[in-house]
Amino acid sequence: MSKSVFRVCAFSALVVIGAAIVATAGPLDPPAGPVAPSYRTLAEVEPRTPISESNTPGDADSQFRITQPGSYYLTGNITGVNGKSGIEIAASGVTLDLNGFTMTGVAGSLDGVSVTSAGPSGIAVKNGTVIGWGRAGIELSFSATNADCLVESIQALNNGDIGIAMSGRAVVRGCVASGNVSLGIHALIEATLSNCIARGNGSGIAAGPGSTLDNCVAASNSGDGFRASSSIDGGMTFINCSAARNVGDGFQLASMGNTLVGCAAYRNVGDGFQLSSGSSISNSAAVDNGGSGFDLAAGCSITSCNARMNDLDGIRATANVHILNNICTSNGQDAAVGAGIHTTGVDNRIEGNACNHNDSGIDVDAAGSIIFRNTCTGNTINWVLAGNNVFGPIVDRKSPGSAAVSGDSAADTSANTNPNANFTY
Repeated sequence: MSKSVFRVCAFSALVVIGAAIVATAGPLDPPAGPVAPSYRTLAEVEPRTPISESNTPGDADSQFRITQPGSYYLTGNITGVNGKSGIEIAASGVTLDLNGFTMTGVAGSLDGVSVTSAGPSGIAVKNGTVIGWGRAGIELSFSATNADCLVESIQALNNGDIGIAMSGRAVVRGCVASGNVSLGIHALIEATLSNCIARGNGSGIAAGPGSTLDNCVAASNSGDGFRASSSIDGGMTFINCSAARNVGDGFQLASMGNTLVGCAAYRNVGDGFQLSSGSSISNSAAVDNGGSGFDLAAGCSITSCNARMNDLDGIRATANVHILNNICTSNGQDAAVGAGIHTTGVDNRIEGNACNHNDSGIDVDAAGSIIFRNTCTGNTINWVLAGNNVFGPIVDRKSPGSAAVSGDSAADTSANTNPNANFTY
C-alpha cells in the first residue's frame, strides 16, 4: 500500500471515530423548565438538634432540658452550676450524643445527665465524659418506669453519688465508672452490662434480678466488687467477670439462684465469692483473698473451680451443696485454720476434688454428706470427717513403693479397685 493511500485510510478511520463520539455525546441544551437545586438542607446534613440555650433551654434545676423525642448532641464541653443538673431529659425516645465532649460538675451541682420524673423511657446517652457532679454522673433511674435505656461509651468519674444509675431492662456497654462516692454502676431488673469497668468507687457494680453481666471488671473499690441490688430475687448471670483488690467481697450476691461461669476473684479483702442459696458457679478461680475463696449457701453447686492461697477456706459450704471436680491448693494462709474444702452443714456431695497443701484437706463438720473419689496430699491434716457420713475407702498411698516405669504397661499401684475410693498420696 502506498503512503498516500495509507494516510487516506487512517484519516477516514479518525473521521468515523470522531463521528461516533459526537453521536453519543447527547444534546447540549438544558431540559425545559426551572433547574432544581442540588444542595442539601442543614436538616439533611445534620438531622440532630444541638444542645443550646435556644434549642433546649433549662429551668430552675437544669442548665439544659430536652422536652421532645429526637436526637441531640453536644457541640462543646459543659461546666455545671450550683443547684442544677447539666442536662435534664423529660421525654421518651431521646438519644443524647455527648460527641466526645466532657460535662464537668462543680460544688453543689446535681446530676450530669438526669431523668427527674417518672415516665420517660427509651433513652440513650453515649460517647463522652461526666466528671465531678454533686450527685450522679448519669441518672436514668428516677422510677421503675424509666426503663429500656442505653448508656454506651461513657466515662463517669469522681461524681458525688453513683457514676451510672439505670432502671429496668437497661443496657450499659463499654463504660468506665471510677472514683464515684457510692457505686460505680447500678442497674435494676433485667439489665445487660458488657465490657464495663468499675474502679475505685464505693462499691463497683450492682445489678438486679434477671440481669446479665459479661466481661466486666470491678477493682479497687472500697466496698464489694459486684453485688446484688436485691437480697430476695436473683437469677443473675455473670460471664467472664473479674473482681480484684476490693475492700469488701469480690462477688457479694445475697440474692438467690445466680449463675457464674469463667469468673475470677483476686486479692479481695473479704471472700472471693459469697453466693446465696440455689446459685451455681463453674470454671472460676478465687486466689489470695482475705476470707474464703468461695463461700456457698445451701443448695449451691460448684464445679471445676480453683481456690488457691486464700486466708481461710478454699471452698466453704453449708448444706445440700454439690462440690465437684475442684482444685483447692494452699488455703489457710491466715493464722486461723483453713481447709481446702470445709462443709458446716448436712447432705453435701463432695466428689472428684483435689485438695493439696492446705491446713486441712477436706473438713466435714456435720453428718449426712457423701464423699467419693477425692484426693488429698501435703495438707497438715488430710481428712477431718465427722461421724455418720458416707464415704468411699480412704486409701493411704503416701508411700506407694512402685518401681519406675519405662515402656507400654505397668501394674496397678492404687492398692484399691473401689471406684468410689478417696486417696491420700
